Parts: sequence; C-alpha cells; structure tokens
Amino acid sequence: MAAIIITKNTELMQRIIDEIKTVFDPEIPVDIWELGLIYELNLNESNDLSVVMTLTSPNCPVAESLPADLKNKLQLLPGVNSVDLKLTFEPSWEKGMMSEVAQLELGFM
Repeated sequence: MAAIIITKNTELMQRIIDEIKTVFDPEIPVDIWELGLIYELNLNESNDLSVVMTLTSPNCPVAESLPADLKNKLQLLPGVNSVDLKLTFEPSWEKGMMSEVAQLELGFM
C-alpha cells in the first residue's frame, strides 16, 4: 500500500519524505517509509502538514516515542509550518505494505 500524498508543493513534500526515510523502527533495519507505516501525507497551501501513520503492531515497544520523534523531526524542517500527526491501526499493518526495497532488505523477495 503506497501512501496517499496530497500537496501542490512537491519540492517540500520530497524533503518531508526524505526526512521520514531517516526514521527507523528499532527492531527492523528498514525506515518507516519503506515499511509502509505512513498512510497519508497532506501538505496544504500554508505548509501545514498532516500525517497519518501506523506501527507494525499496537504493542510496538516504541509506540509512544516513534511518532513523537517523527513529529519533532518534521517540525524542524525548513518550510513546514506545523505538523499534525495521527496514529491509526486501521487498516492494520501487514508485510504486504512494505515497498520492494524493504522486502528485498528483509529477505522476503
């Protein structure tokens, strides 16, 4: 499942995605973008960013810190006005949501 991306500012959105790719699930050596944990990114005309994400499991040991770390990183990006991050478990994450890059890295392909 690829993330839904909504924006007119494609340059800033690419920097946002690049920043997301620096965040890793500590138990899996793949970034959260490639894992498919980002469900939606919406950057409006005022550069307010809305993020909908999930975790690999509701019992993930970094359930509190990972979303907060991501939000803090995104808020520091030049050009981003504000960040609203929502954590969801619908739909539940599954291995099929990973990119081919992640699947190759983890030996699923």
